[in-house]
Amino acid sequence: MQWFALVSTVVGAAIATGSAMLLDRQRWKRERLDRETQARRTLYGEYLARLSAARHACGNLARDPDMEPSTRRTTAREAFGPCIGLRYQMTISAPGRVVEASEDAFRRLRDLRDRVMEGALVTDAAYLEGRRTYDDALAALRATM
Repeated sequence: MQWFALVSTVVGAAIATGSAMLLDRQRWKRERLDRETQARRTLYGEYLARLSAARHACGNLARDPDMEPSTRRTTAREAFGPCIGLRYQMTISAPGRVVEASEDAFRRLRDLRDRVMEGALVTDAAYLEGRRTYDDALAALRATM
């Protein structure tokens, strides 16, 4: 009878310990997934904001026909610069399909920036085409995110 009580206690303790370990592991996985999701959301939001700011700056430059070419080039490069670091963060943090879409949007924005640096204005066909391709790539990126 004493052995039965001892065995019951040991089995009960093993079940309780195993259950606690299983629950802790599940909670750890859920919390890790939540942290990763939040980190991606933050990165995605920051990346989209930087792309938007650079696109907006390019639009402002393209609206100013009187700007000096050297000033236009420098301002366009400076506006686009912050996107570069986040581009690399995207490549190591995002899933492959998001990386592909983010690379496409980055390249389309870089093409638009280059057109603006060359002197394209908002009414020029080259600018309008670059803006359209960038907008399409950005919409695809948002949908993928």
